[in-house]
Amino acid sequence: MAAQLNQKNLSSLQIASFCTQLSLLIKAGISLQEGIHILYEDASSQAEKELLKQILEPIEEGQPLAFSLRQTDAFPQYMVEMVEIGETSGKLEEVLDSLTEYYERSENISKSIRSAVTYPMIMILMMAVVIGVLMIKILPIFRQVFSQLGTEMSNFSQSIMDFGSIVGIIASVFIGLILLLIIIALVLRMTSSGQKTLSNIFSRLPVIKPLYRKMASGRFASAMALMLSSGLDTDQALSMTQQLITDQETSQKISSMQQQIHEGSSFADALVSVSIFSSVYARMVSVGFRTGAIDSVMAKIAHHYEDEVNDKIASIIGVLEPTFVAILSIVIGMILLSVMLPLMGVMSSIG
Repeated sequence: MAAQLNQKNLSSLQIASFCTQLSLLIKAGISLQEGIHILYEDASSQAEKELLKQILEPIEEGQPLAFSLRQTDAFPQYMVEMVEIGETSGKLEEVLDSLTEYYERSENISKSIRSAVTYPMIMILMMAVVIGVLMIKILPIFRQVFSQLGTEMSNFSQSIMDFGSIVGIIASVFIGLILLLIIIALVLRMTSSGQKTLSNIFSRLPVIKPLYRKMASGRFASAMALMLSSGLDTDQALSMTQQLITDQETSQKISSMQQQIHEGSSFADALVSVSIFSSVYARMVSVGFRTGAIDSVMAKIAHHYEDEVNDKIASIIGVLEPTFVAILSIVIGMILLSVMLPLMGVMSSIG
């Protein structure tokens, strides 16, 4: 398979690959059982074979695909539920295609976020290494040189060197705290409760909040496109979509939409009132309902939000790159000056 399946922590890319290949096999007129068997024979790793075997065995006993996926505990719950809806409605191929698009969009957003985080982390590690070398290796050597010269530094020179040491210590502590926060964030991402905690934190940060809102809106649009194209009504689609959204504010807006719809409001009016989308996108949804193309409109909105998220991440990287370079240059420059200025004073006094 293009992306090998692993029994634990399936990535969005792996799930998209699985859905794509299974959909192609079904469209080719191959039965579900035979299609899974073909994927099993084509598997290139033992872990992938084991997972596909767990899927295949219940199907051979007459169980539906959704049951087989659920009992592996390897696939997301909402994917299993969507497959079950597809099998019940006879639209399994369409559901698999929609799931492929959804997970591909999720993977694209994840890649953008990873690329945005990678550069700052590299810069932070570089700062830590350079400052560490200066503090541990360079400064002690210069102090030893001053001692061997037998010349005492002036108070001004000593103050400058002490200042450089303080700058290095503060920078080291700051970098250590950043690395600690990154480690804590990575640990929290391993659990669903931790992911919700991170989501609540990020949604309140002034710099990240606008980006996070766009991501939440894009995921809402993508999930709604998937649900509606699978034949679900708006109430069912909203209920299932709410399970996919980790942003607490967006989840509350969905609850408000459901309440308004139950009170008699239309989906489009409820969507406008809670402001999940911008006014332009909300009007597109209204037009989509009138023309009967709401699933297509939602898919287009999801693509637009994906592009906006990518552009926003690119702009953040554009700001972070020169900022980190400037900070690194200033810190290292201050430490070096704190060494070189006293040394120049000592050398001039010797001369």
